Amino acid sequence: QVQLVESGGGLVQAGGSLRLSCAVSGSSFRFRFNSMGWYRRAPGKQRELVATIGYSGSTNYTDSVKGRFTISRDNTKNTVYLQMNSLKSEDTGIYYCNFVPSFASWGQGTQVAVSS
Repeated sequence: QVQLVESGGGLVQAGGSLRLSCAVSGSSFRFRFNSMGWYRRAPGKQRELVATIGYSGSTNYTDSVKGRFTISRDNTKNTVYLQMNSLKSEDTGIYYCNFVPSFASWGQGTQVAVSS
């Protein structure tokens, strides 16, 4: 069974940066040959997909994070990353990783809080 463990969140001032990591265990094959994504659940809102990376490395971002967030993956470590720069208060939320589409059980996520 695939397990997802997110880390790297924290409290940061607006304009700051954070780097999130997601370790995927249970199936190297599934990780290597599927798209991965970072999802965000902002307070009072539904979870949304903010960044996607294909198995070949192609990326896609929701408009609100374009130019500020960068998703990457290391297939040798079964890990996906999210570099978040120029953070804004509206980036506050719990960040989760999962496949795209999200067929694995959700992890606990990692909390990101941006103070203005």
